[in-house]
Amino acid sequence: MKTYLSELLTDPDVVEELPQQRIEKQTFSKPIAHKDNKSLEKLLKTVSEPKEELVSKKTIKANVADIDLLPISTEKSRSQLSDAKDKSYRQGDFQAMFFEVAGLTIAVPLIELGGIHKVDKMTSLVGKPDWFKGVMLYRDEKINAVDTALWVMPEKCDETLKNSLNYQYIIMLNDSPWGLMAEHLVDTVVLSQDEVKWLDSTNKRPWLAGLVKDKMCALLDVNALIQLLDKGSNIYQEQ
Repeated sequence: MKTYLSELLTDPDVVEELPQQRIEKQTFSKPIAHKDNKSLEKLLKTVSEPKEELVSKKTIKANVADIDLLPISTEKSRSQLSDAKDKSYRQGDFQAMFFEVAGLTIAVPLIELGGIHKVDKMTSLVGKPDWFKGVMLYRDEKINAVDTALWVMPEKCDETLKNSLNYQYIIMLNDSPWGLMAEHLVDTVVLSQDEVKWLDSTNKRPWLAGLVKDKMCALLDVNALIQLLDKGSNIYQEQ
């Protein structure tokens, strides 16, 4: 299961610049990326707890890097904000957060996180795609929770895998109502531009910003992913 994304991303336009031995065998004995454990600890402190615990705690006021929950905006303003952020993390070093789902490691630019919540009770909706886990209430906001494993690899999600999933967190995508469900938050890492194999916006996987070379894992294009989710599309852009 851990090699699933590697298999998914073996198109020539993705791996042409990667050493062949890195594709065949992942090695982490000499990591390039710099882990920022303090940032991960800071993120964990901002994770919102469900129900009564929210009342007893003081609200944490933070900027985007601190990933406090941001208000939902229009699609137009979201696109404008995303364009500005794209320029930010595409120039120089940037922070990325890594999380795990069903043995897969996935990365997301830290600046494009809208918040992290603990998984709480959800309400299922009729007529939604299989990957739509349900709606979770947080204060006055409705969070659309995505079953990440089912969205990323629907053909791999048999009953055994589904029953083994232990989702603990919902990672909010930018200022949208969408959140990806995660089993574990791994760490935050400072990446340089050379440590990512960037893909242009015309590739057939618009949700994929690039590939983190050292870990052979996907770096999400959050804005493109939001647009797919808004359309009800899965990873293959099928509705």
